Amino acid sequence: MVKKQRGFKATILPRTLSASFAGIRAGSALAADSVVQRVLGRGPDDADSEFARREAHKFVRDLGKLKGTYIKIGQMLALFGEQFLPRVLVNALRDLSDQTEPLHWDALESSVRDSLGERYQELDIDPEAIAAASLAQVHLARVRSSGDWICLKLQYPGLAQVIDADFDVVVRMLLLARWVKSGRELDDWLESMREHLHSEIDYRREAASTIKMSELVASVRGSNVSYHVPQLHPNYCTDAVLAMEYIEGVSVVDPDVAGLSLPRRNALAKGMLELFFYELYEWGMLQTDPNFGNYLLRLDDRRKKIADDELVLLDFGSVLHCSEHFLRNLRQTIEAGQQQDVPRLVEGLIGLGCLQKETTEDGCKIFADFCMHLLEPLRPPEQLPAEYLNANGEYCWGKSQLMRRAAKKAAMATTSRQFVTPSRDFALIARKLTGLFNFIAALDAEFNAHEMVQLHIHRWQIKEKNAAKKER
Repeated sequence: MVKKQRGFKATILPRTLSASFAGIRAGSALAADSVVQRVLGRGPDDADSEFARREAHKFVRDLGKLKGTYIKIGQMLALFGEQFLPRVLVNALRDLSDQTEPLHWDALESSVRDSLGERYQELDIDPEAIAAASLAQVHLARVRSSGDWICLKLQYPGLAQVIDADFDVVVRMLLLARWVKSGRELDDWLESMREHLHSEIDYRREAASTIKMSELVASVRGSNVSYHVPQLHPNYCTDAVLAMEYIEGVSVVDPDVAGLSLPRRNALAKGMLELFFYELYEWGMLQTDPNFGNYLLRLDDRRKKIADDELVLLDFGSVLHCSEHFLRNLRQTIEAGQQQDVPRLVEGLIGLGCLQKETTEDGCKIFADFCMHLLEPLRPPEQLPAEYLNANGEYCWGKSQLMRRAAKKAAMATTSRQFVTPSRDFALIARKLTGLFNFIAALDAEFNAHEMVQLHIHRWQIKEKNAAKKER
């Protein structure tokens, strides 16, 4: 049995020193490697450098040992860092796991007591965590007055106080290791990442987003499946505790899900895809962390009807409230990509800040090719690649290996001199689509999405026309 951690260290200094030593070691090693690479006629961060790959993995292992916020910051760098980090390091950072050994209850109890105050006595909290991640862990609790079981998402004690210091440590690690060079563009991106990290530990914000999303999904009618957001228990919600309904369900990668009939798997997949279209075209509010752990499937095994299956949406710590300008350009980009209309797609990308008006034609083509590739499943059926269709002409999401192919396109785009660093919001949307398509691929679904997205685009266009008429 692995001994559980007793909590964060009392001071930041030991963690800072560990991080700095890791950075110095990697920096010295890479400096030596760059000399070798120049002798061989390669660039200092050549993707073929086995030495660079090895040092990148050592760097990530050192980061992982520090746990807590360092894991989350590393994951954010993997998501947002393609524009300013060497590809070899981004690839290594993607191996950072959010699953961590939970803190011992002794390390949490006093902070939970302080946070809940007198309400703490109203609960019987199970000291064994049912889940743990880099910023929080989840415990079951029984409400003594009713006997109901609820879930408590407990933020690690002292997290808010060390988050900025830890973030600065990671940046120092990157600079010491010579993985990055300081500059205005890097500073802007890092500040955007820092703001995003703070928003993820803002439980008041997350509670408000959870309530809002619950209201929105309740308004959906006629979907392939039903949606459910766990009900909050506001009496037990604080700055460091989020209390919600306990839901039993299975993950999308559970073997029982793989054994479902194709129509049921298709219905669940369509439900996930349509949820994204509702977020984008109707609500302007997108959950941008679509990892498998943020969803549960409640399957009706009694009747085995498609309509009785339910998608449970669990986590709203990373929610993007989009501006009208951003939404308009993103909607246009998706519509143009679906129709393979390159000029309109480029226009949308310029509106999103991913391309500049002065970007060369070649630069625009590189980014447009990536976006059209990512949006491949939304094309009209006759424009889908024949090698990824079944006998009925339906797109095979699992067989398509879409995300693997898109990753290669993205790597080509970021190495171009014409590449422009996209906004954080666009990076979040890219993460959303990646997670969404991986979810559908995990269900091994087979269906065409063109008609579904067209319906939402049509509704949006009608709203735009009506709004334009009113302005006149």
